[in-house]
Amino acid sequence: MKILGIDPGLGRCGFGLIETGRSTKALDFGVVTTTVDAPLPVRLKELYDSLIEVFDETKPEMVAVEKLFFAKNITTGIAVAEARGIVLLVAGQKGLPVYEYTPNEIKKSLTGYGAATKTQIGEMVRMHLGLEKKPKPDDAADALAVAITCSFLYQMGRGDKYEFSNNRRKK
Repeated sequence: MKILGIDPGLGRCGFGLIETGRSTKALDFGVVTTTVDAPLPVRLKELYDSLIEVFDETKPEMVAVEKLFFAKNITTGIAVAEARGIVLLVAGQKGLPVYEYTPNEIKKSLTGYGAATKTQIGEMVRMHLGLEKKPKPDDAADALAVAITCSFLYQMGRGDKYEFSNNRRKK
């Protein structure tokens, strides 16, 4: 099964595609960036267009997204929430099931410790996927961590799941 993990963000949105089976391997990972000085609507459109390309190129069977747990800076939190909305919109347009996991669930599933550091997460991603080096940047490693978490917890029926239909309101 091909799972696309997403670490949502407006400036940098991480993505990581894994394939599960007898073993789990990384097929693709990276980040989507937006123009820092552009107005918010322009940045959201850039993110949308880039994510459409990522989804079309990677052809996932399901999507795993990190939940927005809380933000210390409300402005940053709102921007991340809007970026998450774009991720969910693209997944919905593609008709893919979406699974969501909190940062704590991701850290626990990879390291057994809910307060693991980014360095620890990156190392566990590297080990689990048999990579020579930790994936860079951290946003890509985090996206792979979300996908790996989904591969672990999906079989146990854990994670908030959303499925989209083409039902539309009729007038």
